[in-house]
Amino acid sequence: MPNCLTLKKSNCKNCYKCIRNCPVKAIRFSGNQAHIIGNECILCGQCFVVCPQNAKEIVDETEKVKVLLQSGDPVIVSMAPSFIANYDGVGIDAMRRALKKLGFYDVEETAVGATIVKTEYERMLNEEERDIVISSCCHSINLLIQKHYPSALEYLADVVSPMQAHCKDIKSRFPNAKTVFVGPCVAKKDEAEHYEGIVDAVLTFEELSNWLKAENIELEQEKDHDVCSRARFFPTTGGVLKTMAQNTPGYTYMALDGVENCIAALKDIAEGKIHKCFIEMSACVGSCVGGPVMEKYHRSSAVKDYIAVADYAGEKDFEVSQPKAADLKKNFEFIEQRSQMPSDMEIQNVLRQMGKFKPSQELNCGSCGYNTCREKAIAILQGKAEISMCLPYLKDKAESFSDIIVNNTPNGLIVLNDQLEVQQINNAARKIMNIRSANDILGDQVIRILDPTVFMQVRDTGRDVRDQRTYLAEYKRYVEQTIVYDQDSRMIIGIMRDITDEQTEREKKENISRQTVEVADKVVDKQMRIVQEIASLLGETAAETKIALAKLKESITDE
Repeated sequence: MPNCLTLKKSNCKNCYKCIRNCPVKAIRFSGNQAHIIGNECILCGQCFVVCPQNAKEIVDETEKVKVLLQSGDPVIVSMAPSFIANYDGVGIDAMRRALKKLGFYDVEETAVGATIVKTEYERMLNEEERDIVISSCCHSINLLIQKHYPSALEYLADVVSPMQAHCKDIKSRFPNAKTVFVGPCVAKKDEAEHYEGIVDAVLTFEELSNWLKAENIELEQEKDHDVCSRARFFPTTGGVLKTMAQNTPGYTYMALDGVENCIAALKDIAEGKIHKCFIEMSACVGSCVGGPVMEKYHRSSAVKDYIAVADYAGEKDFEVSQPKAADLKKNFEFIEQRSQMPSDMEIQNVLRQMGKFKPSQELNCGSCGYNTCREKAIAILQGKAEISMCLPYLKDKAESFSDIIVNNTPNGLIVLNDQLEVQQINNAARKIMNIRSANDILGDQVIRILDPTVFMQVRDTGRDVRDQRTYLAEYKRYVEQTIVYDQDSRMIIGIMRDITDEQTEREKKENISRQTVEVADKVVDKQMRIVQEIASLLGETAAETKIALAKLKESITDE
């Protein structure tokens, strides 16, 4: 990750907004976290601007500057010309008075360095035989070419940026001075760090504003005007061109803003479609006044910001002591990327894993952040992305998994909306109610197939019904039903377990039991009658026997 950007891991919510807005896709996702790929990032700051969780942070160099102020050496500020758009109605004199209260020795305009740079551009076009010259003021554009379009490196003007030119100029006039650049660009922090000894620290407008607020220093509403300040146009689209003579024979002059537009031009250059032109390139739409670290309430005021800059700019150049061309040279080396391009077979294999078996299934919806499914597959193979980032894939997978569960459960499921219209019905429910196809009932009122009373009660009262035994007379089926109402989705879900066979078996057993009891009662009754009859017979027989024996006893006694 670039040293000037940090990531609050706990804040990353996997919304993929950063990768969708990253023009070079220099972000990878791992462990449900976004990570910036340092050797691919061009520090345009878009991920910082669009992150809804503020998970990307710019390293604050305020403390570093305070240490410089304590060193005893004069610390001089190079103030980016876009300050006039960030601080409404505050001119350079008012800014100087405020910053001197913080302990700075002086404040000058970076536009002075812009005058030096534009003069070198004019000399280069007039004296050197160059085919294409791309301005090197924007560090993000320089990184774009160094990392992603090395074939255009030969066309990148080997000239320091206005920030560097101005700080070099300051140090030539104050040999022991320390320089601090203040502006709207995160990339300038990286430029200052990479090219050591020119710019000692970089503050954003927001960092400066916070510092002033902490010290209770208010900026005065005073806007001075200087006719010798045409370079103040630099932070606007075409601002470099506005300061140049544009009179080199045979050359076309053009200005491009926004990384996408610059990439399109770089592709044309690589294909040999562009010749003999000077191209001013700015990574930010609107150029520096649209910078990622312009304070947030200014970001959507492009027209207002341009007017502020135009009103403050003069008609002539700053009076500067132009350095020798050799003193303004800057070397741009190729920055190699680690990612290797996978083979077509590997790409096709990943596409199949994503459920893309033919070109028509490659939706190229961009929800994952990549422009095409193929780009996403390449990113997966390069370790930047995960298959799960494909939302249509996840949706289809979830729906497929859900459908498998819903349609294979033995319980009948029916889902209704608030209006009691059938939204979903599974195979088991259709079997219970003898419905041939789900399309026959989907979207219709549930009253067509079921008594809606219980559904209405659950919807209106919010009280669920659990394991209620019900006989569906029209279908001659017994069901055990559970009806629940989901407040979030406002859906009524009915779960029916067919207990017809159980109920039939229970009734059969009850019939058998009843018949058995009846038979037992009859047997008992019959036995009781038999016992009574036997008892009666036994009684008669015993009486007769007693009489006979008595008579026998009497006869024996008489003898």
